Amino acid sequence: MAGEPAVLARITPVQRAVAAPIPQPPPPSPRQKAAIIVQFLLAEGGSLPLAKLPDQMQAALAEQMSLMRSVDRRTLAAVIEEFIGELDQVGLSFPGGIEAALAMMDGHISANAASRLRRMAASTASSDPWERLMAMPVTTLLPVLEEESIEVGAVMLSKLPVAKAAELLGKLPGQKARRVAYAVSQTGNVDPDTVRRIGISLAGQLESQPLRAFHSNPVERVGAILNVSPALTREDVLKGLDEADAGFAQQVRRAIFTFVHLPQRVLGRDVPKLIRIVDQPQLITALAACIGNAEMEAVAEFILSNMSQRMAQGLREEMTARGRVKEKDAEDAMNQIITAVRQLEAAGELVLIQEEE
Repeated sequence: MAGEPAVLARITPVQRAVAAPIPQPPPPSPRQKAAIIVQFLLAEGGSLPLAKLPDQMQAALAEQMSLMRSVDRRTLAAVIEEFIGELDQVGLSFPGGIEAALAMMDGHISANAASRLRRMAASTASSDPWERLMAMPVTTLLPVLEEESIEVGAVMLSKLPVAKAAELLGKLPGQKARRVAYAVSQTGNVDPDTVRRIGISLAGQLESQPLRAFHSNPVERVGAILNVSPALTREDVLKGLDEADAGFAQQVRRAIFTFVHLPQRVLGRDVPKLIRIVDQPQLITALAACIGNAEMEAVAEFILSNMSQRMAQGLREEMTARGRVKEKDAEDAMNQIITAVRQLEAAGELVLIQEEE
């Protein structure tokens, strides 16, 4: 034991370094792990939607990757194994962003709640206003595009998806469409902050609009009511509208769709679809009520001529046997036919011919 210090004294510095335990590097931090996973996936040819991350997160990730040089195989394997383990533990994922969440919950929450959530998202500094604008329908964006300056319109079209931008451009008047299209070519030097401010302004403008209690406009609502009203009531109301507001009355007349309008608004090939969902007694009552009225007989003939001859002949015989029809029964039967047309239209099985202005 006394000779041990002398033996240790004879060990060279190099030997001492070899004999000492090799220090282990500290485990990577969460940010370093994220950088390792991203670098690995990109090196393997993967495509990552990093642009959907907040700007500050993208910047932090890029900064971390710039500070790192190399990672040993054991650390890489451990980080990947941990990452895969966390993915395996995921049982449910949620949509990113308020607009994606609202789209998923559409029809399950009230319009007031959706509007409140959008306003809250607009006040969040990290939210992207263009994500909310991209989710809006063309009918909502078009009035803003029509009213805004050419320069703002050019930025708006440049940020929207190509298909939506093309649809919007096609709905603009020719002269403005050409000016906006040309202005798009001048947006190359617009800085990101300006684009973001424009997006915030447009999103705020659209999201601050008051909610509408009714989805359809007044003309459509009055027209739909008069469609199923008795003829005398309909004519009396229209006469009163003519005296109060001739322009509104004219629009309502165009929106009205009654039994007499069938030949002008329904394609002959769609008649078989119609008669399949209308109760045959009601169909016979409506057709029998047309006998003796030249205008109504033309409607009956339109229906009968667009079905098989055998069926048409059978209906003609039943019309004759039906005899005289009370006015109320006739209106009820005709209204059922119009209701059936609206049902087919709502289901996408029938497209009404639009009357020219």
